[in-house]
This record gives sequence, C-alpha cells and structure tokens, in this order.
Amino acid sequence: MAIFRKQVFFTEKQQREIVEAIRAAERLTSGEVRLYVEHRCRFMDPLHRAHEVFTKLELHKRMHRNAVLVYVALKDRQYAILGDEGIHTRVGDTFWKTQAEHLKNHFRQGMITEGIVHCILEIGKALQAYFPHTGEQGNNQDEEIFYGK
Repeated sequence: MAIFRKQVFFTEKQQREIVEAIRAAERLTSGEVRLYVEHRCRFMDPLHRAHEVFTKLELHKRMHRNAVLVYVALKDRQYAILGDEGIHTRVGDTFWKTQAEHLKNHFRQGMITEGIVHCILEIGKALQAYFPHTGEQGNNQDEEIFYGK
C-alpha cells in the first residue's frame, strides 16, 4: 500500500527519538499512538486528512476506541491530533487544544522533532491514566512512523 512508503523526513537520530517516544507512550497502556508524516496536505483541512489516515490505518478498530493519530504535513506546516471516541470522551477538547498549542509553539521555534516527541509523551500519559495496560489487547502494530507522500 503506497501510504506506508518511507521517505526522508527526519534524520536517523530524530527517527529513533520519535520511535522511543511512541514506545514510552504505549508501554503502560492498552491505547495506541500513531504518527503519520507527509510533505503536503493540499486542498484539504488537516483534520479531514487525519480522519482519512485514521481510517486507512484502521485505528478505529481498537477494542476500547483509544487510538490517537498525530498527523503532520511538514512542508505545509499543518498538523492535527485525532483521538478516537474512547479517549476523547475522557480527556475532552481542552486536552487536544492544549497539545495542539504545544505542538504549534515547538514548530514555530523550529523544534519539530521535540514538539512531536512532547506531544506523543503527553498523549501517552493520558492513555495510561484512562486505559492502563490490562493484557486484553496489546498494541498489535510495531512502534514506527508512518509516512505518506
């Protein structure tokens, strides 16, 4: 499937930092965090694009509806954070707005990797608080970065 082809968006060190953040975020939760990165989000609101990617990655199929997608279009400097209904009902709009604001502030300072890592770790804390790991349904995908075009 073309949506998973790898491109060079980050250095190897940056990729390791991001993947480690995903692992840390998912370590003590049944929730799932995915990062999807592409160059552009043309002709579309980034939240709508995030919904498309969320569906393509089948994140809506988590047992407790506790998956979160962090979507970033680097060249267009657009992003969206999309949590499924299980986590959204627990953290509410304020949580997502706060995470988006932190992401935006990091991006403005040119700290893209740091912003993504911070965002993922904060999402992980929320997932761990509301969806501690129970052994019922572990994360069934490798912790990795998903790339678009």
